[in-house]
Amino acid sequence: MDQRLLFPATESNRGPIGDLLETMLPADGSVLEIASGSGEHAITFQRRFPQLLWQASDPDPDHRASINAWIRHAELAGVMPDALDLDVEQRPWPLPAAVVEDLKAMVCINLLHISPATCTEALLQEACDRLPKDGLLIIYGPFCHNGCHTSASNAAFDASLRQRDPRWGLRDLDWIDDLLTHRPMNLVGRHAMPANNTTLVLRRR
Repeated sequence: MDQRLLFPATESNRGPIGDLLETMLPADGSVLEIASGSGEHAITFQRRFPQLLWQASDPDPDHRASINAWIRHAELAGVMPDALDLDVEQRPWPLPAAVVEDLKAMVCINLLHISPATCTEALLQEACDRLPKDGLLIIYGPFCHNGCHTSASNAAFDASLRQRDPRWGLRDLDWIDDLLTHRPMNLVGRHAMPANNTTLVLRRR
């Protein structure tokens, strides 16, 4: 049975995300992708950045099965490790030595709005604990700013998320800034992306 999942948003956003990543990812080392979902992003970026070790992860067993199936389908099994069973809120994260020893960046795509606020807090703290000096945490998704939505579609999306789970919803950029106040990490970039999304670039200091 083919265990590969297809997420429609992945096909449309992997190009713009990859173009931005190309301007900021390191020349070598390992990248940990948080909540990799289907695995389509992971194999796309491993192919695009062959000098890096791209470590996918997800707490959902069906997602991990999909990620591993995509790795095999893309003939990357000799290059790319299997997906990690990683729940952001279960700290400390169980990272393999090969990732920890050469970790240069973390990438998180479309997670913060479909998780509780405590997940964002755990992500930031673990990134501070794991990344080396100048290591990057790159976060993509829809956000609010100054308590306001950036588009009517984002407002409707936020309302639908909160109906599904009151702990979910678009995070406010000012709230994320507040979370960084007492952490050794700075927001160094904010990039507008297609479909009213934003990419945040945070650097460990």
